[in-house]
Amino acid sequence: MGKEIIEFEQHVERGCGMDVHKETVVATVSGQGIKTETQTFSTITSSLKSMAQWLKKNGITHIAMESTGVYWKPVYNVLEKDFEILLVNARHIKNVPGRKTDKADSKWICKLLRSGLLKASFIPPQDIRELRDLTRYRRKLTEQIAAEKNRIQRILEDANIKLSSVVSDIEGVVATRLIEGLLRGENVGDLVKEHYHGKLSASREELKEAITGFFTNHHRFMITTIKSHIGYLEQQINQIDTEIDRKVEPCRELIELLRTIPGVGKEGAVGIIAEIGTKMDVFPDEHHLSSWAGMSPGNNESAGKKKVQE
Repeated sequence: MGKEIIEFEQHVERGCGMDVHKETVVATVSGQGIKTETQTFSTITSSLKSMAQWLKKNGITHIAMESTGVYWKPVYNVLEKDFEILLVNARHIKNVPGRKTDKADSKWICKLLRSGLLKASFIPPQDIRELRDLTRYRRKLTEQIAAEKNRIQRILEDANIKLSSVVSDIEGVVATRLIEGLLRGENVGDLVKEHYHGKLSASREELKEAITGFFTNHHRFMITTIKSHIGYLEQQINQIDTEIDRKVEPCRELIELLRTIPGVGKEGAVGIIAEIGTKMDVFPDEHHLSSWAGMSPGNNESAGKKKVQE
């Protein structure tokens, strides 16, 4: 008995499935009035533009590709203006036996696309993607500054400077001035006399003991270098903030509206827009948005029994 062939209703008249890699893109076109064909292109820009012309020549309207690492991004950037692109989670289409080659992968993706069986990932427009790059990079730089400040604290401990034991804020005015004085090699007694004030919980003698340690030229060099790096990072953040302000200028009204949410400030409002965009019609309802943001617990139920996901 021969295998039964199941035909699916075709939702896309002419489509293309792509298997994207670091250096190559394997594309298969299929549809009404055209021959099913597979070609391999390089990921350099000129080759991607040639692929776009090939797709236009074949009357392709829809493209589906896997969201593999970051390799899909340059391909998406070249094609997004001329085609409707579905970026698909590779996990949803890879677990099919018998497909061992890139060509077979691209053909399978094309078949799923034309049958309407693919669910596209949310990809915001280019201006929002650029804003997202800025906000995420700003967050990384902020984390680097925090790490550098922690490193200064460890170096002070290595030098047996117990400043954190006698001041409430190691980044406060008094602590900062004391550290700067140590870096300049000033006398400990003179530093305490100049910067001590009654609001400190420690006595003058306790403060003097806390900042009297084994502070060598090596410690001085390390802290000076780290503070210089922190200054550079803060300068970079200021430049990024300026660019973010320019990017969100058209969204001022939305930002002010988001800031009416308790706990959401300007930075938080900008971060929300950078992550989900400004057009909520891409999400069918609030539940889809919550799920996409990872705020909804997953469901794994079989035979009436719920399984715990680890």
